[in-house]
Amino acid sequence: MSDRDEAFAEYFAARSGAMRGTAYLLCGDWHRAEDLVQTTFVKLYRVWNRISRHEVLDSYVRQILIRTFLDERRRGWWRRERVGGEDAEQVAPPDSPESRLVLLQALARVAPRQRAVLVLRYWEDLSIEDVAALLECSPGTVKSQAARGLDTLRGLLTPTYSGIEMGER
Repeated sequence: MSDRDEAFAEYFAARSGAMRGTAYLLCGDWHRAEDLVQTTFVKLYRVWNRISRHEVLDSYVRQILIRTFLDERRRGWWRRERVGGEDAEQVAPPDSPESRLVLLQALARVAPRQRAVLVLRYWEDLSIEDVAALLECSPGTVKSQAARGLDTLRGLLTPTYSGIEMGER
């Protein structure tokens, strides 16, 4: 294995798990998250020799992941079936282990760009400016998308979790 491949394999082993978690928060499906991460790392491997600033590599990979997610959402060919019924609408109390699943289901119902902003701001803990740079938009757009996304989440969760604090940073 060449030095290039070894360096890439080390980076993949170290960061693929974190990227998979971010991808899952974006799409809400572990299988699709795996596909997003795989596509992201394939795109990264193609340009691995041209990357000179490895200290900002995580930010670059995160940007590839977000763009891949948003690009796939724009395509009409991928449609996700939603399994549901009356039982699917029942939610758990806030202190139960199922509350995370309820939150993830609500997050999946937020618009893709708003979801990307929420994941980057509150899961990845990026600044407004960093999110704006990743999504190639203004800081004001990040703020408004975050506010709208949080409002949507509150609307989806309020009947169940009226006590959850989900404020701006």
